[in-house]
Formats: sequence, structure tokens, C-alpha cells
Amino acid sequence: MAKATTGICLVDVILFSFFLVAPRAFAAAAAVTDTLRGGRNITDGETLVSADGTFTLGFFSPGVSAKRYLGIWFTVSPDAVCWVANRDSPLNVTSGVLAISDAGSLVLLDGSGGGHVAWSSNSPYAASVEARLSNSGNLVVRDASGSTTTLWQSFDHPSNTLLPGMKMGKNLWTGAEWDLTSWRSPDDPSPGTYRRVLDTSGIPDVVLWQDGVERYRSGPWNGRWFSGNPEAATYTTNLITFQVTVSPGEMSYGYVSKPGAPLTRSVVLDTGVVKRLVWEATSRTWQTYFQGPRDVCDAYAKCGAFGLCDANAPSTSFCGCLRGFSPTSPAAWAMKDASGGCRRNVPLRCGNTTTTDGFALVQGVKLPDTHNASVDTGITVEECRARCVANCSCLAYAAADIRGGGGGSGCVIWTGGIVDLRYVDQGQGLFLRLAESELDEGRSRKFMLWKTVIAAPISATIIMLVLLLAIWCRRKHKISEGIPHNPATTVPSVDLQKVKAATGNFSQSHVIGQGGFGIVYKGQLPDGRMIAVKRLHQSTLAKKGKKDFSNRSLDLYIFGT
Repeated sequence: MAKATTGICLVDVILFSFFLVAPRAFAAAAAVTDTLRGGRNITDGETLVSADGTFTLGFFSPGVSAKRYLGIWFTVSPDAVCWVANRDSPLNVTSGVLAISDAGSLVLLDGSGGGHVAWSSNSPYAASVEARLSNSGNLVVRDASGSTTTLWQSFDHPSNTLLPGMKMGKNLWTGAEWDLTSWRSPDDPSPGTYRRVLDTSGIPDVVLWQDGVERYRSGPWNGRWFSGNPEAATYTTNLITFQVTVSPGEMSYGYVSKPGAPLTRSVVLDTGVVKRLVWEATSRTWQTYFQGPRDVCDAYAKCGAFGLCDANAPSTSFCGCLRGFSPTSPAAWAMKDASGGCRRNVPLRCGNTTTTDGFALVQGVKLPDTHNASVDTGITVEECRARCVANCSCLAYAAADIRGGGGGSGCVIWTGGIVDLRYVDQGQGLFLRLAESELDEGRSRKFMLWKTVIAAPISATIIMLVLLLAIWCRRKHKISEGIPHNPATTVPSVDLQKVKAATGNFSQSHVIGQGGFGIVYKGQLPDGRMIAVKRLHQSTLAKKGKKDFSNRSLDLYIFGT
């Protein structure tokens, strides 16, 4: 009996130990898996981890909030949450459960016992599905029967973060759009007031909106970067590659990481600031590679229509009018309010068949808003100019693509107001249509500038040469009066012997200069007058016979009276 009892107790101990250890083993197994299959749940405290360990899915509370959300974050930086499922429906308890419904959708239950669904993926029906957290941070629901069809994915429902492999834009066939929405606050991931979208009405352009008001624009895509963000050239070398798609079925923007590049993300903060952040493994911090808006000139349409913003011109409130334009309201501009923009000084002269208008080049700018522009990537810039000349509604044109160097290719034509124009480093050129008289005025200004910068110094030089020539002639006249240039003319007070005496017999100590034809000596005559004597080299006289040495070998300059 005792043996039996002992045997039963041993079994009980083994079973008890198993139930103590098994949950931990199951939890450990759950913590390292990247896939959720039917019949298994993810409860608060459990996670899915991508196969390479980069991303984690689970429950979290942001900031100081006690509310619970289902989200995805970077494993090395749990505060860097890049996707939230139940943004509008937080859980007030820690008993939330992520499961797969009988219809094949992911569902988030509040765990209260009533079966309340706080969030659902609303995936298409499938008898057997599984959800997998990929190495890119994308939560993908797919058919588990062997089909590779994606039924739903988190990348199609972004939060406030753009990851490599994600995209912003629009499916032109289905109308589906992908955009980013800021959190309401660091403690509240519900949709905030800022929304970052890809404007597909012209050339692709990334725009930040606040409650329906356009706040910031990256500038139209030019084949290399968005024209207002030339800084991208510094981090597309080793960090990322842009992917911009323009096709009949889709217009989108995204990026992919280059092999070996550090972790990166683009996020819209609750303050309306857009940042590109890169993980620095050594310091274990996120470094800011780009931030926009960068300055006052990034504020959308700060200087109004036909205004040009210069971030280095605070004395003019950063705003000026394009050439050929003046402030619409001088009084408003005097009060540092340039939002009313500028108006044309001289009307354009364009008829049905002829025009006298021309174009002025505005260099180094972020191209204007293209929502009212037409685009043709299949023609040259020269053809673009001809097309603009022939269209009286054309106000400006520019190259659509700057790849390949030179003047670029393709054509963008603006027929409405030129809005949100600013200077940027490595900016593009915009050809602005102006009346002929404005172009003539410009040429006149250039001519006046030429006269000031070039002609004036030339005139001054000529005047100086004339003065020097007059002085030289006067001195030669004085010399001709004081020393003979031929044996028939004598000046008793200045003869060769006196010159020799004055120069120490052409002593080396009296040398003040030397040229290719002779040596110049200084001296002083007995009456106190200073002289300069140039004595020709003997080789110079060789061809002339060396006669009359004092006549042919000396040039004498007398200073004083």
C-alpha cells in the first residue's frame, strides 16, 4: 500500500512539474515564432517576432497611457512603434486576445468575456488562413492551404510610419490609397491632425496636410529626388533607393534599404514634423537624417502666387516677387504679409498665331505645385518650350526629369498660378513667361550691369594710360631740353662725364632696375637734380656700330627743375 501511495505521489509530482514548466515552454516557443495559425491565440504578454528578429508584434501602452494597443515595433527599440491595429479602439484591460476568426480574419477581442471585437482585418473569406510577421515588418494574412495569395497585409493600412517596402500613393484602378496619419499625441496613437499623402494630380509630390489645409510639400519628383529635398542625394548613396511608380494602374512612392544598411524609417510626428530616422547601433539611438519642414520657406505658399521665398533673406520677410511681377498688396507686404502674392506688371501679348512673349530663367528652385500642371515625359525640353510658346495659357515650363545631366528631359507646363516656389541648393530651372518689354528691361539691366562691372574699369584704365602717356611725353620733352640726342646738340651743364660722375661711373650700387635691353642707374647732378639713366647693353649696339656711345647707349631722365 505504501508503495502504491508512493507511486501515486511521484506521478502527481511529475504532472505538477509538467504543468508548471509547460506554460513557460509554450510561451517561450510563442515568443520566437513569426506565424499565427488557426486554433492559437496571442494574449497580452505574448508576441510574434519576425524570423530575423527585427520586428515584434504584441500589446503595448504608449507613453504614460495605461490603455492597451496591438502594434508592431522595432525589437531593438520598443518605443519605435511603426504600426497600430486598434488606433481608434484601445483596450482598457490587459486581457486582450488576437485570434483568427472562423471567416479567416484577424480579430482583436477585448477578453472581457462578451466577445467584443475591438478591431478586425476584415480579410476575404478563406477556410484556412495564417498570419505571418515578415522581416520587413509587414503582417500578412494568407491562405494556409498552400496558395501564395495575400488576403490582407498591414502595409496596406499604414499608421504614422513608412518602412522600407511600404508605399504611399494610389491604385488608379481600385481607388485604394496609402497615406500616413500622425498620432494625436505621444501617448495616444489615434489618428491625429496631420496626414502625409502622395499628390497624384500632377507629377508625384509628397504633401503634408493638416485638417484639410496644405502645410508642406516636398516638391515634384524629378527622376532623382523630390525637387525640394536635394538632401536625399546624401542618403540614397548607401542607405536607401527610392521607388516611384507612374503607370496606368498605380502612382506610388516608396523606398527599399540597400544591402547592409542600418534600420531606417520615415515618420510623421504629432507636431506635424516629418523625419527620416536611422538607427545608430553603437549609441542605440535614432539619428535624424532629414526633417521637414526645414525653415520658413517650407511653409506652403508662404509668398503667394508668383512669389519666391529665400530662406536667407529675413530682411524682406523671406519673400520677393518673380521678375516681371510686383506685390498685389504693397500695404500687406509692408506689414510682412506676402501671402497675397504678386501680380504681373505688363500683360502678355499672345494671339491665336503669334506672340511677342519670351522666357526668363529662374534658377535653383523647388518647382511649383504641379496640381494644375500638365506633364509629358516623352518629349525634349526644346519641344516643351515650343509647346509652351504655342499655348497662350502656358505661364511657365520646366524639365520633368533631370537624370542624365544637361538640361534634362520631359516637360512640365503650368497654366495656373505659380505657387510655393522657393530657392534650394541644387534646385532646378524654371522658365517663366514674360512680356517682351520685361525681357528688354532685363537685358537693359544686364547691359547697365556690364557697364558698371566691365566698362567702368576699362574706361578708368584708358584714362590712366592717357595720363601716364602725357607725363612720359612731358618728361621726354624736359630731357630733350637738358641732354643732347645727337652730337650737334650740346648741353654744357649735362654731359657724359657729369652723368658718369652722378652715377659713380655706372656703379653697381647705383642700379635701380634691369631689362632685356639695358640697365637703369640712379644719380644726382651737382645742382641737386636727381636723374635716372638707362644704359643699353653692348649687344644691343652691336648691329648699330657702337659709334657715338654717349648718344646711342644712354637715355636720361631728369627729375626736378
